[in-house]
Amino acid sequence: MYESATKLITDAKKIIVIQAENPDGDSLGSSIALEEILGDLGKDVIMYCPVEIPKYMRYIQGWDRVVSDFDTFADLAIIVDTSADVLITKVLDTPGVRHFLESHPVLVIDHHTTESNLTFDHTMLSDTAVATSEVIYKLAADNQWAINERAAECMLVAIMSDSLGLTTQNVTPNAFYVAGKLVECGASNAAIEERRREFMKKSPEILEYKGQLISRIQYLLGGRLAIVHIPWEDIQKYSDQYNPSVLVLDEMRLVEGVELGVAIKTYPDGKITGKLRGNMPIAETVAGYFGGGGHKYAAGFRAYEEYDTIVKELVDATDKAITAYDTTTS
Repeated sequence: MYESATKLITDAKKIIVIQAENPDGDSLGSSIALEEILGDLGKDVIMYCPVEIPKYMRYIQGWDRVVSDFDTFADLAIIVDTSADVLITKVLDTPGVRHFLESHPVLVIDHHTTESNLTFDHTMLSDTAVATSEVIYKLAADNQWAINERAAECMLVAIMSDSLGLTTQNVTPNAFYVAGKLVECGASNAAIEERRREFMKKSPEILEYKGQLISRIQYLLGGRLAIVHIPWEDIQKYSDQYNPSVLVLDEMRLVEGVELGVAIKTYPDGKITGKLRGNMPIAETVAGYFGGGGHKYAAGFRAYEEYDTIVKELVDATDKAITAYDTTTS
């Protein structure tokens, strides 16, 4: 299963690791882990992201080595934690990058079950896993590549981030196994959590803003769908301190009767993004309606439509997904 990925990495001298424009704990942790593991193999590894790493993620040691300039002298590109064109729009819009991806080998390492819709040739390495770093662990173990303490910590960060501390419904026995092996390699979840909590502290302004967001939540479909709108003005004002979506999505998901919570952001260029978190395994299905994807319980999408149109389509897609799920489980 890993032969093609191994050959691409073995043949390359300089590798650029690409994150989407919505970096999270898994994409960042996986990128740094690859830099450490492949660097120990003698590879020259550059970590690239088209946006600045948000401050609340800077508890992940190594974040400051991520650059925003794309190095076109690399031999191989590795895209982590996404296989959707819509989630790397900024990457593809960067001058010269699409040509690079169309003319160089590209390896995609992902754990999402959504079928890849990338519009350039690539080799896919995906597996059923709670996080992309779990797939990277399997790749390293299959090749007997050393996992140093820094790589192990970042891989554990990725797993804990995507699984909310190994508590989500997609956690498997293998996720616990890999987490244990990473601890054996020197990772300390206690140390990670101590740093994370320090960086997750909120200013009084952010706490007040969280209250404003909660007051804006709309409950649709008889309370089974919760939506909150985050306009561009909010993104400009608050996102550097804290991701507005993350502030309220868990609270939305924990409201009685809610099956799906959606945070919708609107941008001046007409772009709309949606971040979905669910109690019912329909998030990926609903996001797929808009060309997005993700997991059954956590997904995202990007679209260019009027906000009111998106909300109507979101209600329709969620209603169909809930009905289909209720039908198959009744």
